[in-house]
Amino acid sequence: MVSMKSEAGIDDITLRGALKREIEGRELKKVLLLPPDATRSHSCAGKITRMLYNMLGDDCRVDVMPALGTHEPMSKAECESFLGIPYDNIIHHDWRNDVIKLGEVPGEFVGSVSEGLVADPVEVEVNKILFAGYDLIISIGQVVPHEVAGMANYSKNIFVGCGGNNMINSSHMLGAYYGMERIMGRADTPVRRVFDYAEENFIAELPLLYILTVTTQVEGETVLNGLFVGRSRAMFGEAAELSRELNLTYVDKPLEKAVVNLDEQEFKSMWLGNKAIYRTRMAMADGGELIILAPGVKRFGEDDAVDKLIQKYGYVGRVKLLELVRDNADLRENLSAAAHLIHGSSDGRFRITYATEHLSREEVEGVNFGYLPLSEALERYDPAKMAEGMNPNGVFYISNPALGLWAVR
Repeated sequence: MVSMKSEAGIDDITLRGALKREIEGRELKKVLLLPPDATRSHSCAGKITRMLYNMLGDDCRVDVMPALGTHEPMSKAECESFLGIPYDNIIHHDWRNDVIKLGEVPGEFVGSVSEGLVADPVEVEVNKILFAGYDLIISIGQVVPHEVAGMANYSKNIFVGCGGNNMINSSHMLGAYYGMERIMGRADTPVRRVFDYAEENFIAELPLLYILTVTTQVEGETVLNGLFVGRSRAMFGEAAELSRELNLTYVDKPLEKAVVNLDEQEFKSMWLGNKAIYRTRMAMADGGELIILAPGVKRFGEDDAVDKLIQKYGYVGRVKLLELVRDNADLRENLSAAAHLIHGSSDGRFRITYATEHLSREEVEGVNFGYLPLSEALERYDPAKMAEGMNPNGVFYISNPALGLWAVR
């Protein structure tokens, strides 16, 4: 097991040496790498994937399958920019069609970990390629506060990132029922316990190695502050603790106005852009306003079916959405979309205003958000002129919501 922490950052020479030591001495003819997609561009996972691909050498076949979950597959340009490896080696995960069922997490177990809120069994599905005879499967990703699992990565990369419809739907709704405020920033949650059960009972025999990173951003540059390599749950807990220390920002009083910027190369859908909402909701004041600068947001969902559901039902709050799930089969069959509609609502606590140029006022207001023309928003809140955190004009600015979690102390 590797456990490295550095406040100043782990440099590339040290990183490459640590990775090389993990690979040396293994007889490897066929390896599968599971990095995140480009929406996790601040994870250092692209660089790690590239290093591993190059050091495994000509005698080893290396396949790469980004752990997309329900996200849209990356384009050739995105793959080459983020991962820097030949596009022919990329396998696109299809969460609807390429999975096999391994078993079920019993309903009794789900009920026991969710305080009885959910008691349905959870089908465990993963991409069938994981059982295609690889000598080593390396899962690569960032540990950071997360709205569904509490902390991202570790076995979530397998069961959601490379998972199927039922696991993705069930885990998302389990988190939504239990409540984001009780989950985000915690390593021990009902959803994580479901993943732990599946890890112990259904994939223990897979030759799986986790590479976990913890990162921060300093003056626009990503800094690798933590590197953890191994298989154990304790290792994930150590990474989560470091992420809590570095990626959780406390404010002294609720925010009356916050502006969150979405990098147009990273956030191209409202599905992803709503990270601005759930990563800040524990810091927002009742009656406050959250303004989301979204120059790259062009659609609602990453998946066509989900896109239509978002536009059909909109962000109406948790209580109303649960009623809609009860009464509408299309939502019950797409529970991850239903969970997303819960995550993306403020439940009427604060106003949410989207500033974009690719979606119209009618489209944005049609899903129950406020609308502000992007040009007008950028004139008022120019990211080049705003400092991270509280500004003299009383606006709290966040340059990238993917980097952490914000909450009232």
